Amino acid sequence: MIKLQVIGNLGKDAIVNNVNGKNVINFTVAHTERYKDAQGNQKDRTTWVDCAYWTDRTAVAPYLKKGTQVYVEGQPDVRTYTTQDGRNGASLTLRIASVQLLGGRSGDSGSSGSGEGGGQSYASAPSYSQPAASMPSANEITEPLDDLPF
Repeated sequence: MIKLQVIGNLGKDAIVNNVNGKNVINFTVAHTERYKDAQGNQKDRTTWVDCAYWTDRTAVAPYLKKGTQVYVEGQPDVRTYTTQDGRNGASLTLRIASVQLLGGRSGDSGSSGSGEGGGQSYASAPSYSQPAASMPSANEITEPLDDLPF
């Protein structure tokens, strides 16, 4: 299985569609990478990823607005096509397994991240974490505290 993880900003508001009785939320995520070319000039390269989130949890759709920063993960799907002038093209679509809201546009007063360390997470598959009861308490740790690896 191939899993792709993307952090970026939404290029436009999400759209909820119904295909054969199933809900899908469609949106695009853009990631801009800054680099210097051979002459030392600052350049930007933006990669766009089309996303399809097949879910009954469409309540997240109103929060997926243009400019919102998100973390998405899922399986990539490359589609090839032929343009009207006969050239071959390809597009990358990500079939979303989970989406996490990271925040709004810079300058938004209503963006998430109110000091609690993260946005809201919506996943089509449940996530599992280790129960806190199986973690040792501070009193049970027998390793010396001064042997830090850094």
